Amino acid sequence: MKHIIRFTIAILPLTFVACNKITGSKPSLITDDDKVVYAIGMDMGSKLKTLMLSPKELSVLKMGIDDGAAGAKGQVETGEYLAKVSDLIRTRQKKFAEKEQVASASMLEEASKKEGAEKLESGLIFLTTEAGSGDSPSATDRVKVNYHGTLRDGEVFDSTRERKQPASFRLDRVIKCWNEGVQKMKVGGKAELYCPADLAYGERGAPPKIPPGAALKFEVELLEIIKEEAKPAKKK
Repeated sequence: MKHIIRFTIAILPLTFVACNKITGSKPSLITDDDKVVYAIGMDMGSKLKTLMLSPKELSVLKMGIDDGAAGAKGQVETGEYLAKVSDLIRTRQKKFAEKEQVASASMLEEASKKEGAEKLESGLIFLTTEAGSGDSPSATDRVKVNYHGTLRDGEVFDSTRERKQPASFRLDRVIKCWNEGVQKMKVGGKAELYCPADLAYGERGAPPKIPPGAALKFEVELLEIIKEEAKPAKKK
């Protein structure tokens, strides 16, 4: 959270000062500098999205940046109110998460109605798409997998399939949805995991790609259970 606050404060002036010099129609992205500045704006916009700023608040934000860039006297005691940034972020992200969870409910409901889908007690919805024939991993095993992760609108946030590079990790070091779901798979099998937010990244999300309160869908292929070699006993 502190990192987000510092980054926001540091980068916002760059974005808005650049925009402040432009009037009239939208500018064309001609030079590399234009494209870099646009990329900064897109990046900041994605981070500000979860704060759900109203049009008035965006105008107030720009006014503060304009005053700061011009060296004008602040209209409020800056230090006093910057100390409240963390509370504002936490409150707004909580509201965003609540709205996202409501919106995600329909995705989870539709997934639960798919033929062969199993809704577990935790809320995870598990669907085997291709049965495996090997062993199933335990909760602490290291596994090698391919996966494709999407948000409720289908946007891809992470995919080894697209990177063409499988991933390996211990199941006790990943989100609860993965720990529970992958244990139900057999080597060589494929499955879809539909993860409610409380089994994934919760109210905080995983910025910038996973918003607060997001339900996630993973298409998973279990390639291997990696047997870790036992450490040699220490000599006495």
